[in-house]
Amino acid sequence: MKPPIPLPYGSVLVCPAVPASVSLARRTAQMTFTSWGIRPGHPVLDAALLILSELVTNSVRHAVALSPQVTVTYAGGPDTLAFAVHDRHPHQPALHAAAAGSGGLAMIMELTLGLGGTAIIRSDADGRGKSIWITLPL
Repeated sequence: MKPPIPLPYGSVLVCPAVPASVSLARRTAQMTFTSWGIRPGHPVLDAALLILSELVTNSVRHAVALSPQVTVTYAGGPDTLAFAVHDRHPHQPALHAAAAGSGGLAMIMELTLGLGGTAIIRSDADGRGKSIWITLPL
C-alpha cells in the first residue's frame, strides 16, 4: 500500500483482526512517529492516534468475518503524516457523508478535516478489500 502522495518514511504492521490489535497499532504508531521526529505533545499526534485507533477498531469489529488480519501502513515526511488501515472486506463506508452524522466515522472525519487533512478510500484491485488513508499536515 503506497500513500496517496510520495513520502520518505514508511513502516507496515500486519496484525490479527482482534481487539488487542487496536492498542498494538496505536503503540506502534507512537513509536514509529517518534522515531521520525514527531515528539509526544505535537498538536497532531493525539488526534492521529485517536483516528488510527478508531479505524483499526472498525476493521476489527466489522471486517473480521472476511479479513482475519488488518494491515496498518504508516508514512511520513517533514510536513506530512499519513497512515492507512487495510482490510479485505469489500464494504466502503461513505466517509464524507459520515462527517454530517454521529459515531466513529463522524469523529474521524471531524478530526481529520479540522486538522486540514484528507481521508480517502482506495479499493483493492480485485474489489474485495480497501484501505482508508488519512493524511494530516504537521
